Amino acid sequence: MKAMILAAGRGERMRPLTDTTPKPLLKAGGKPLIVWHIENLVHAGYEEIVINHAHLGWMIESALGDGARFGARLTYSPEMEALETAGGIANALHLFGHAPFVVVNGDIWCEYDFAWLRSVAGSLEAQERLAHIVLAPNPPHHAAGDFALEGDTVTAANDHKLTFTGIGVYSPEMFFDIPRGNKAALAPLLRAAIAKEQLGGERHAGRWFDIGTPARLAEIDAQLGGKNQ
Repeated sequence: MKAMILAAGRGERMRPLTDTTPKPLLKAGGKPLIVWHIENLVHAGYEEIVINHAHLGWMIESALGDGARFGARLTYSPEMEALETAGGIANALHLFGHAPFVVVNGDIWCEYDFAWLRSVAGSLEAQERLAHIVLAPNPPHHAAGDFALEGDTVTAANDHKLTFTGIGVYSPEMFFDIPRGNKAALAPLLRAAIAKEQLGGERHAGRWFDIGTPARLAEIDAQLGGKNQ
């Protein structure tokens, strides 16, 4: 089973740090954010990992290489300009074949067992679902949340919404209608799947950080005992 790390964002809110460094290479706990993901994915059994990139993408390839030192096989999906989440996935779809694949945002830090998504992926077709996403309690900067859960089904209307973590497993067919190279957001696809009751989900109770600002990067860096940029 393959995985993808989304690493193409410009990181406007992280400036000036991202003026000279792509956001996934910013460090927390003395280690680039994207390396935390690679190591966690490899530990969970995902050796084939696709990484998309745009802003300063050459630095990502230079820093990570072919992934051999992590026990991974890295493949890159360059974008002339960032294609947004769904557009970036659709642009790399030819690299995944016909099986479901895991996707994780490159600008988060989390404690999550990606091995669990293997069994989830195996049940998507049987449950007639297009995807399964991971939700977390709402952080202070996103108090309204995104989606809710009814059992293991994601819903849109509920008084107890949670925040989408940027972690999920997807069937390739979810992105078939997006022409390669086109920009496209993920949220409309998730809402469409919700409307058809084809989106599964779970609540993640462990640590998860959306690292969207220098202050949040400093916070997780301090928790991990590192030295911030």
